[in-house]
Amino acid sequence: MFSIRSNQGRLLRSAFGFACIVTVAIHLEVMNSSAVAEDTVEPYQAHVYTSANGQTLPYHLLSPENVEEGKRYPLVLFLHGAGERGTNNISQLVHVARELSKPEMRSRFPVFVIAPQCPTGQQWVDTPWTADSHTMPEQPSASMKLTIELLDQASQSLPIDPARIYVTGLSMGGFGVWDLLQRHSQKFAGAIAICGGGDPAFADKIKQVPIWATHGDADTVVKVKRSREMIDAIRAAGGRPIYTEFPGVGHNAWAPTAQNRMIWDWLFTQRHDGTSP
Repeated sequence: MFSIRSNQGRLLRSAFGFACIVTVAIHLEVMNSSAVAEDTVEPYQAHVYTSANGQTLPYHLLSPENVEEGKRYPLVLFLHGAGERGTNNISQLVHVARELSKPEMRSRFPVFVIAPQCPTGQQWVDTPWTADSHTMPEQPSASMKLTIELLDQASQSLPIDPARIYVTGLSMGGFGVWDLLQRHSQKFAGAIAICGGGDPAFADKIKQVPIWATHGDADTVVKVKRSREMIDAIRAAGGRPIYTEFPGVGHNAWAPTAQNRMIWDWLFTQRHDGTSP
């Protein structure tokens, strides 16, 4: 059950020939509520998920503008980066989630979006981001465990199409995307993993999931090899992931990724049953 508390360039082409806008790379490590404009928060609604043992996870929910009775909608789980951690339940909306709330996006893609906030000092995946590689932890992190519970509750409580549940995330959240796919590949019809990294040993398990990964080749925070190695491993296992690497872009791959409508078009045509909606 939900427990709720109210909180008031340049053009370049991907490997597949898609055009996207690249902005100046900016390394953002610190973010606070004062940096988030009010129009970023609206039309999201603030909630707090409470687990059976009393643990809490703040999150924001975006709903389709018009929810039709009897109709089911896609659900996007968004995992933010390290700079947006905290307890204000606002900062996680500054990147990517903000793009999904724009009027043109809401009109084009009527979806539910869940954006939880990881507490300060915790991570979506308990592993260092600067390492060359990592082995997936045996258990999900405390914040990820709550996120999985929240996703399961929302999937049952909201009019969600179970064949169209997606996950995306950036930086620390990009690690979270890979971690979720490795643990629960059957839950997701598609994923966008932005400047993160996973455990290539699980490539065979996730090879059937439609994945589009992006990274800046000048990233000095999360090594670009982390995305390259995941993509290479999945392709070697027989998968067909899409990978876009942005030349000259540092730890800011989320900007050109979120602004590329072709990536979102691709995501929302993915289904578990393989048919186009």
